Amino acid sequence: MFWGLVRKELLALSRDLHGLAALFLMPALFIVVMSLALKDYYQPPQDAWRYVVVDRDGGALAARLSKAWIEAHGAPQDRTDDWQARLHQGTLKYAIVFDAGLSQELEAPSLPTKARVHLLAEPGIDARLYNALHAELLGAAGEIKARHALLDAGAPPPPPGASIGALVDSSRVAAAGVRPTAVQQSVPAWLVFGMFFIVASLSGLFLQERSSGTLGRLRALGVSPTMLLLSKAVPYLGVNLLQAALMLIIGVWLMPHLGGDALSLAGVHWPALLLAVGATSVAAVALSLALAGLVRTPAQAGTLGPALNVLMAAVGGIMVPTFVMPAFMRQLAAASPMNWGLEALLTVLLRGGGVQDVWPFALRLGLLALAAAVAAVLLFRRA
Repeated sequence: MFWGLVRKELLALSRDLHGLAALFLMPALFIVVMSLALKDYYQPPQDAWRYVVVDRDGGALAARLSKAWIEAHGAPQDRTDDWQARLHQGTLKYAIVFDAGLSQELEAPSLPTKARVHLLAEPGIDARLYNALHAELLGAAGEIKARHALLDAGAPPPPPGASIGALVDSSRVAAAGVRPTAVQQSVPAWLVFGMFFIVASLSGLFLQERSSGTLGRLRALGVSPTMLLLSKAVPYLGVNLLQAALMLIIGVWLMPHLGGDALSLAGVHWPALLLAVGATSVAAVALSLALAGLVRTPAQAGTLGPALNVLMAAVGGIMVPTFVMPAFMRQLAAASPMNWGLEALLTVLLRGGGVQDVWPFALRLGLLALAAAVAAVLLFRRA
């Protein structure tokens, strides 16, 4: 009887083509659109920014600083008299202004006490990018001043490639060369969102069975609520696995062809990935079954589940990454089930974690699934 009920659910799913299309196409489109839209946010192409250099000093060291900046960021725009207006309009990203006396300040054997270099940015520039430009400009000026001081002190000329920048090496700690990109964030985020979005399809099919009398006839035949729930859960668990496979394929193979970054699966701990996907899927299906037993009208089915999903996604780091949230929002995000699934996937795909690293998130998702399953059984008994 159980497999007959599962076959019935699969048949109902196959007839709901629009619902199935939404389950697969919606997260896929979000991955493509958000990965491409946020690509420059995660990896800013500094050499593509439009900027001007305004040299009011004209000295040799000011020219050297300008040359070093151009080598790192590409050629500047031709400076015209309206560069300030262009900066306000946003057609220029930033401007670097050298005041008169800059070269003399760089030559002086003392630390400066007055600003001679000004970084002027357009109003909409991201704060992190602005700070990065400021720090890089400060480092470039300090490099030139240090080189001149060593030359005046009679020190031997530095070897080729020597720089104060060689003193510090920075890298993100990740396994197998994985680096965070827009794709690394978007694929697991919208995969989790797509898994939880099955509530819309499941609630709709449940209401159809209730209105047509199918649910009542099955109950009259002695089918227990637990068997009914399990027969509905199995097909949707399969749908979730297909969703996961499709989203990973999009990240690995499709995104590079669309101009985005590729999702790297090199060195991924596959048992940990299966645990993360499985725990998220079980929690999503159990919560969807509980909500399906709660709704009574098509209007409720079309609003309650999707609204809850959007709320969990907004709070849980799906729509807005948690690392850009203030501290109190990050604490709130940790209470969202979608955040548990997202962090589990990021632990595997981004941080190279294993089963022991994913287990705390899987345990939370499992407890949620258990509580939702109990609620679903109670709700189905009174359906």
